[in-house]
Amino acid sequence: MQREPHLTNAALLARRQAAIPRGVGQSHPIFIARGENAEIWDVEGRRFVDFAGGIAVLNTGHRHPAVIAAVKEQLDRYTHTCFQVVAYEPYVELAERLNAKAPGNFAKKTIFLTTGAEAVENAIKIARVHTGRSGLICFGGGYHGRTLLTLAMTGKVAPYKTGFGPFPAEVFHATFPNALHGITVDESMASVEAIFKNDIEAARVAAIIIEPIQGEGGFNVAPPELLQRLRALCDAHGILLIADEVQTGAGRTGTWLAVEQSGVAPDLITMAKSMAGGFPISAVVGRAEVMDAAAGERGSGPLLLRADGKQMDRRAATRVVVRLANKAAIKKHISPHSLRHAFVTACLDAGVPLRDVQIAARHSDPRMTTRYDRARGNLDRHANYIVVDFIEGPA
Repeated sequence: MQREPHLTNAALLARRQAAIPRGVGQSHPIFIARGENAEIWDVEGRRFVDFAGGIAVLNTGHRHPAVIAAVKEQLDRYTHTCFQVVAYEPYVELAERLNAKAPGNFAKKTIFLTTGAEAVENAIKIARVHTGRSGLICFGGGYHGRTLLTLAMTGKVAPYKTGFGPFPAEVFHATFPNALHGITVDESMASVEAIFKNDIEAARVAAIIIEPIQGEGGFNVAPPELLQRLRALCDAHGILLIADEVQTGAGRTGTWLAVEQSGVAPDLITMAKSMAGGFPISAVVGRAEVMDAAAGERGSGPLLLRADGKQMDRRAATRVVVRLANKAAIKKHISPHSLRHAFVTACLDAGVPLRDVQIAARHSDPRMTTRYDRARGNLDRHANYIVVDFIEGPA
């Protein structure tokens, strides 16, 4: 790629307007040429103090020597394999370090993603599969990302949500306390209780997610009392508490995570932005048993599978016992598609030849015969397994 030798901000701005959609905003009409620690120089040689830091991405400054050295060393080894295909030790090491830093006297596990919105969406997926519930409670003024789900969770219409609806359902917003506007912690907690009364019962809420300090909402600090009372409320109703630390994490508030200052241990924590010193990586850190809810044998989700019998004839019914990994999964809807996947996985685990499994899967129709309500699609809460008969169906 060739660059003009004498660039100006005005010329680049004209090229930008012609090549890039208006939806990609730009706060300042300058273009960076280089950055060093807390300073940047534009293409015209002017020097600026950078108070934005890529919107909370550069807690360690531009081009921190340790970060740059680590990246250069890695580039000489390998760039990408997809960890799920070929794993690598740095992923494991970083997970171990984040697990150790997260608050809470319990076992933790971590997954890595690319962006803050991805981290939030995956935290919600994990919460839903662990609890078997769908509802989410967020806070007015909160910001969680710009994907459709995270926009629904964001408690601020302009400039983010205007024109992009409809948004995913069962996302509700409580009131965030604000001393400036006279909103107390009691009023905030009352707004959560109002959601339970008017919108969704507590037994269907998977998670309450909160930023320890709101950014887009006006740099509002969540009082420790609020976080402590939310923790107690979640414990009382079996709801997961998620701390969105995408902007507040990585030492931005004086501790590694802002939530540490409240004495509260969330069930799940989302991180991104400054955790990589300017490079795109995000994470979800959480209770080990919660994080494991979305994983199973051969990627089969929360189901542990066992096939009754070692062999299978595609012309005969095959019975598979589908055992649930945890009680929460009992309340989770299991679709015929996921049961078909469970059937294939169980047969492979039992040693059935792949060709026979593929044939049987194409010609089988799952009929749920035990402890399953066809009309409601919900498992009996008192059962710890279901029996699935895969009966010969049309080709």
